[in-house]
Amino acid sequence: MKIEHLGIAVKSLGFSEDLFARLTGAPSYKRESVEREGVITSFFAVGDSKIELLEASRTESPVSRFIDRKGEGIHHIAFGVEDIYAEIERLKTAGFQFISEEPKEGADHKLVVFLHPKSTNGVLVELCQEKA
Repeated sequence: MKIEHLGIAVKSLGFSEDLFARLTGAPSYKRESVEREGVITSFFAVGDSKIELLEASRTESPVSRFIDRKGEGIHHIAFGVEDIYAEIERLKTAGFQFISEEPKEGADHKLVVFLHPKSTNGVLVELCQEKA
């Protein structure tokens, strides 16, 4: 397991892409829409990890609700795993709750699943595995 990326909820990708390009010294390498989640993502490489900027593409999306409640900022931490199904079982056995126990397609060519923040000290945790 490794930290794959940090997800940051933003109001404006345009503004935030410029800010993070200046911060990291490199432009975003990918922008992608994830319609099912109502979000547009933008990725920045930072060493072996990434930063994922998340802008809501519709008002009822989870990212839109997050920004309404908490404002812009860190939305989730994502751990890269080799076998997402084995990790789900391991973490369920260890007592963690999931938002959904079935992995789904996420951004950046990944299968993803989220642990419920109630079981992770209030932090939304994502597990992600490279799709075959």
